[in-house]
Amino acid sequence: MRVSSEEFQHIPLRVHRFLADVPLHDVWAFQLQQNATKKTFGDFRALLSSRQMQTISPVVRLLFNVRAALGRFFRWDNHSQERLAMSYIHRLTDDDRKRSIREPGGVTVEPFRLIYEFENEALEEAINATVHAFSLMTMQPVAGGHIVYWAIYVKKISQWTPVYMALINPFRRLLVYPALIRKVERLWNQY
Repeated sequence: MRVSSEEFQHIPLRVHRFLADVPLHDVWAFQLQQNATKKTFGDFRALLSSRQMQTISPVVRLLFNVRAALGRFFRWDNHSQERLAMSYIHRLTDDDRKRSIREPGGVTVEPFRLIYEFENEALEEAINATVHAFSLMTMQPVAGGHIVYWAIYVKKISQWTPVYMALINPFRRLLVYPALIRKVERLWNQY
């Protein structure tokens, strides 16, 4: 379910300062039940592997394949040095780098690269010709389990960014995110 940005902004997270100049596009939240074998944010992040994301649903896989084909055709996804130089990794402080559990800059799930992963907060970015997007996930303890907040930030990088986002928003909000959330909830509860 989508939640208000105000609810999300009240959680004490590094991202609020780190991306203070980037608009928050939307925030989703979902609950994970208490699980005897999975308790940490690291356990949750392990469920988000590339292999698992390929098995979300046939419809979502088709949407990803169509987007990838369009990206190749229009050359949206070329990783030029100019685009890599736009990365927000340079904003990391020495303390951020020390706190990060994994090395910043590595590919997580294509096309996202890790900026940082702390004990309960992970920020990734994707940069292409249409958008500079950020995905933040955090897992917060609540009675009976955890709530995962998933925030999407979008920085305009061309006149096409608002058009592109308007075109993909219905697919993201109605198909992709609900399917991904259901998949993660199923995986979490399987053990």
